[in-house]
This record gives sequence, structure tokens and C-alpha cells, in this order.
Amino acid sequence: MRMFRKNLTKNVISSAICGLLYITPFIAACSHAQQATTAAISKLDLARLEKEAQIALEKKEFANAAELFQRIANAAPEVGSYAYNAACAHALRGNVDLAFTWLQRAIDAGFVDVKHSQQDSDLQSLRQDPRWGGLMLSMQKRADFLGRLWNSSVWKTAYKANLSVDEKVAGLSKFWSEVKYNFVYTNTLRELDWDAVYQRYLPKVRASKSTLEYYKLLMEMCALLKDGHTNVYAPDELYESDFAVTKIRTRLIEGRVFVTEVGDPQLIKQGLVAGTEILKVNHRDVHDYARKDLAPYVSASTPQDLETRIYSYEFLIGSAKEKPLLEVRDTQGKRHQIKIDRVSIKERNKALSGLPAFSWRMLPDNIAHVALNSFDDDTAAIEYFKAFPEISKAKAIIFDVRDNGGGNGSVGFKILSTITKQNFATSAAATRDYKPSLRAWGNPESLHHFPQSLEAADPQHQFAGKVVVLTSARTYSAAEDFSIAFDLMQRGKIIGEATGGSTGQPLFFDLPGGGMARVCTKLDSYPDGKAFVGVGIQPHHLVRPTIADFLAGRDTVLLAAIKNINE
Repeated sequence: MRMFRKNLTKNVISSAICGLLYITPFIAACSHAQQATTAAISKLDLARLEKEAQIALEKKEFANAAELFQRIANAAPEVGSYAYNAACAHALRGNVDLAFTWLQRAIDAGFVDVKHSQQDSDLQSLRQDPRWGGLMLSMQKRADFLGRLWNSSVWKTAYKANLSVDEKVAGLSKFWSEVKYNFVYTNTLRELDWDAVYQRYLPKVRASKSTLEYYKLLMEMCALLKDGHTNVYAPDELYESDFAVTKIRTRLIEGRVFVTEVGDPQLIKQGLVAGTEILKVNHRDVHDYARKDLAPYVSASTPQDLETRIYSYEFLIGSAKEKPLLEVRDTQGKRHQIKIDRVSIKERNKALSGLPAFSWRMLPDNIAHVALNSFDDDTAAIEYFKAFPEISKAKAIIFDVRDNGGGNGSVGFKILSTITKQNFATSAAATRDYKPSLRAWGNPESLHHFPQSLEAADPQHQFAGKVVVLTSARTYSAAEDFSIAFDLMQRGKIIGEATGGSTGQPLFFDLPGGGMARVCTKLDSYPDGKAFVGVGIQPHHLVRPTIADFLAGRDTVLLAAIKNINE
């Protein structure tokens, strides 16, 4: 898989779980993304060349792709992923020697993702070559050396049911310091008095009696930052035992909690089906349970993001040894109680249906409903372009990103490039510009603003009809980048609810015992400075799902979009 330059946003949750922010510590591909600045080729030209290279790869024109990737890598030699792309293209065309040459250049430029390289099918032809082992060893040594400054291997300690006090204090200090120097929202740190927070949690960490208790303290501390792209992830072992999940999905609708899907036949036999309302958990009001047992450990950027997480993604999470008792009201209005098993994430994913990254259907009145459920990889864009000849026959397109938790922003931009003839703007971005000497001289810290640029339109694929975008609080990260760009185009209406209100470039690092964390390092906004992080992208027409429509199987928001198109 080529490492295409990302739009520097990533939601790190598997699409099957869709946002479970302290369950699946999946390392975002965008953690390898780098901002390139070069006088020779503008960002727009680089984007155009990347698109041409990708098209060449899809057509299996590997020689052409290799040449294009070499041009990109030569224009921005400091970005190791560009040279890696060139190596992949040469490997696919069968030129092993050039593939090794460009892979070495990638390493020299700082590309040190050994795991990805060893699994990448594009490089399969290199693995039997005697040079492969030595190159991977060289990459690993380079990774270890570079990691000593910010993420040394000393943090990769083994899991134990109760880490030593020294490990716990070290991990707390690591998390505190990475946030202090890298978290982009510095006013939040000032308002919290982040050093005082550290002092407050230090005795709590020392007194913790288990690794579980320790990591819950770190999660609680992290949640104070109120940022969905800044999270603490416990070791894998705890996700099997103490952060187990259930085989149901739930959602808050008009202030009430409903079951939306059940993946356990035994539960269905006991009357727990879609449409069942959950009233109590372990004899406690469902809202009291969500606010007190879940919310303190959840990192969320907005009230709507927090609601989504505690009532959907993380609802009923807990010990696999315990069976929560639910008091429910069935679709006939009768109340009864039911105990429900907790299982591993893997079991849950097998039991519950996952949304495909892309799907589409032609609705009555010749309206194409295009569901873009994930930008985790290029699947949504690839499938969209495959279907484009049919989709483009519609009088209108409804792009549905209500269940899109994010991924690679460039995937969404490829799709948007088909609905405008003009190059289009995306969000503005900035990061902290911390210079130690200036701090020593008493100068205030400033922000580095990345150059504003445009994404290229696709002249070969154009749709001129009406376009609508559907959003919800589950619209997140790279899906919000998609929504921002669409909003700036003034190409059509956004209908639905405010988005989750969180995007950015997370920085990942290890914590003791097999855990990890990430910190948001990039501030995104509308080009004019208008905030959407911590607020959410506001729809042009606010439409919320209703209980009546949900129970009747009607999609409130989609119906509103169809009505808008036909008006």
C-alpha cells in the first residue's frame, strides 16, 4: 500500500467500532504524514502529481507511476513517504534495484515504519532478495535511533496486572510532558493549570492498586483536555478483560436510549431487539449511569461528541466478568429486565454488521444516495469512481457522511473534486511554534500557520446537478474536513446535525505496560478563522432524527434532504 500524503487528520478507531475512543489503539496511517514545503513545486502541483501517480497505479501503469513518484520525491526530499511511494512503484514494475535504491532514500529521509514495510504487498517482490533483511535491519536501527529523543523503546515495558510505582509515575510524567509541549490548544492548558493537574494526579497514581486503576486515572486526566484527538489507550490485555463490550448497538434519540442493532440470537429470543428502549443499567437511571460511570473517562471535543460516545460507542463497556442488568421497555411498551454478556471487541465485530466504506443506491426521482462511511483508506474514492458513470446520471447526489468517523482527508477531497470545475479550498491549519531560546528571552509562544492552498478539481469526472451532504455528531475528523470543503464550495446544503467537532494531527507515543496515547498537534479552522473544532460544523438545515420515525423505520434526515432537492 502506498503511503499517500495525508490531510493530517485521523480518527483512530476501526470502522466496526466507529469511535470507541479507549478501546482500539489503532495507529493512524496519518501519523507518518508530513507537511512538505518546497519552492520548486507548489502543494497544488504535488497534489496533482500524486493524483496522476495514483491513477497510473490503478491502471497498472507502474513505470509511469514510478516516474511521477520520483518527481514528487525529488521536489520534497525531506518527506520520506514520497520516496517510499517511488520504491513501491518500482517494485510493482519489477525493477528491484531501483526499488531498493528508493527505499533506502525513504529511510534516509526519515521513513522508518518497519511494520508497514514488512506487510506491504507492493514490496512482495523484494522480500526474497538478500538485501531485504539488511535494509529492514537498517530501517529498524534508524527508527530506534530517531525514537530515542521522543519515544525511546524504554517505554515499551511488559504488561503486568499492577505496574511498579516507578513505571506509573514515569508514564504519568511522559503523558503530562507530551501534552505540555505538543497539545495545540495552549489556552486549555493555561485554564486547567496543567502543571497543577500533574501535581494533583501524582499521589493518585502512586496510590493506584492495579494497572487498570492506573490507566483509568490517565484517561480521566486526559478527558480534562476535552479534545477528541487527544486520548489515552490502555494495554491490549485490559481490552480483553476490563474494557469488554456487548453485542448490541445503541443510540440517544430525543433524549432516550434505544437499541439499534442486536448481534446475539439469545438476546433477541429474550426480547431485546432494535427499537427496545433502555431505561436503567444495574438499577440506575440510564443517564445517571452514562454521566457518572462513562463520561469522566471519555475524551470528547463537544457536548454532541460526548453524547455519541457515552450513549453509543462506549455504552455498557466494562468487566467481562460482570453482566450488566438492563431494565428495558419493548416496542409494545412493556417493561422487563435482562442481563447481557460482555465480550471482546473481536467477538463483537463478528456479531454486529459493519458499514462498508462506500455504498450507493438510486432513490426515486433519480436521486443518488452515496454513503461515505469511512476514509480509513482509498476504498471510498476507488468505489465512487467505479460507480461514477451511473451516479453521474442522477439529477442530484446526497453524500451521506453521518457515520463517517474519519481517516485520510484526501479520500474525501478526491470525491469532492468531481462536483466543481474550480480548484477548491479546505480548512486552515496551524501548529505551535515553540522555540526554546525565545522562551528563555521571555518572548511569548506563537503559532505556525501552514500555507493555505487549494485542492485540484477533476476535469475528467464532473457532476453538475444538485448536491447535498448529510452530517451528524458521528461525522468526525477527516469527514469534517470533507464537510468544511463542501461548505466552502457553496455547492449545496448541509442537512442534519452538527458534526462531532474534532479534527487534527495526532502525535502518538508509548506508555508503560503496553499502553499508548496521542496528542492533537494541529489546529484547524475555516480559512477566515471561524472555529469548528470544539463547536462542530453547523448544518444549513438542522434536522434531528425523531423517535417516531426511528420506530417506523424512516430516516428523518434523508427524507428532509430529498424534500430539499425536490423543492
